[in-house]
Amino acid sequence: QVQLVESGGGLVQAGGSLRLSCAASGSFFSPKSMGWYRQAPGKQRELVAAITENGDVNYVDSVKGRFTISRDSAEYTLYLQMNGLKPEDTAVYSCYLLTLVRTEPQYYWGRGTQVTVSS
Repeated sequence: QVQLVESGGGLVQAGGSLRLSCAASGSFFSPKSMGWYRQAPGKQRELVAAITENGDVNYVDSVKGRFTISRDSAEYTLYLQMNGLKPEDTAVYSCYLLTLVRTEPQYYWGRGTQVTVSS
């Protein structure tokens, strides 16, 4: 059974920083990518940042220059360093892990961690 557990969320003032972590455990094939989604109340879920098995990263435009995604491949732990937080960053942040089972994509999800940025 694969488990993804996020931590590091909380309440912070605008301009502050948080570091999210996502620890993956269980049995799975080597991830093709890992990343972070977020969903704010009344809004669609959006992909915030992702990192591939090759180390390529991508970010949604609204967080470029403020957020940094990284990973510890040996531990299958994913991080999201969030600096210069804004009230519009308030959301539940969830991590995912994508792998292939034979040739079929398989996603695993964490339950999410709340990030609240006050103005």
